[in-house]
Amino acid sequence: MAILLNEENPLHASPALYVVATPLGNRLDISLRALAVLRVVGTIAAEDTRHSLRLLDAHGINAKMLALHEHNEQEGATRIIALLEAGQHVALITDAGTPAVSDPGARLVARVQEAGFPVVPVPGACAAIAALSASGLAAAHFHFHGFLPPKPTARRTTLEGLRGIDAALVFYEAPHRVLETVEDLAAVLEPERELVFARELTKLFEQIARMPLGAALEWLRADPNRQRGEFVLLVGPAPQSEGLPPEAERVLKLLLAELPLKTAARLAAEITGAAKNALYELGLRLKA
Repeated sequence: MAILLNEENPLHASPALYVVATPLGNRLDISLRALAVLRVVGTIAAEDTRHSLRLLDAHGINAKMLALHEHNEQEGATRIIALLEAGQHVALITDAGTPAVSDPGARLVARVQEAGFPVVPVPGACAAIAALSASGLAAAHFHFHGFLPPKPTARRTTLEGLRGIDAALVFYEAPHRVLETVEDLAAVLEPERELVFARELTKLFEQIARMPLGAALEWLRADPNRQRGEFVLLVGPAPQSEGLPPEAERVLKLLLAELPLKTAARLAAEITGAAKNALYELGLRLKA
């Protein structure tokens, strides 16, 4: 598909949906390409049109707007496809960051693709990537989960399922739930793991703090201001027992909850291929 690569018209030759990243907070964090696209598309679909209007006004952009959020995404997709069929280009933005990453947009993108129109990413700010880049975590991999379930039982069950992943875990959290979420992180995961609070990224009260998970609750409670703002929570991988892969340790812990140590170590060795003696020694330490 041909693309016109000039500043006057930075669009595909045929109608397309542009998934445009917008700033997390600092209005300067928007790309030249994003501004060029937003200035020339026929319609901009926004999660909250009133919120997005402030950003557009700041950059002198006058555009027809359409609300597209989690409650009307299917209906909005139908309207946007009709605009594309009529020959318009459409941009999709969210309140902050990259659309369809823990925000509305994925169902719209799928519908537009199914209708045969191109979907064009216009990359930029993303809270998860910004937090990772400044976290200081040295993990080779990361697992982006987004928002955990709001109810405690479901949240802890989800965390139990994530604890064996050998990667940094990345969560989004709202201020009114951050305390109880950190309580559950501390209850389910190993206290030696590192936890990074990335709060109010790119905004006036931005704060990034790294500490052992076991110390996180005390830090959070020490100052009520630390519980304010939008959060990215990053949890480092579990500390590895020497000679044992993380999966072997996870399997052993699950078996120890139901079986005697000797039996659990033998079965964990058969399941994972790890050394039985090393698993037995780890089991002794865990029981202690």
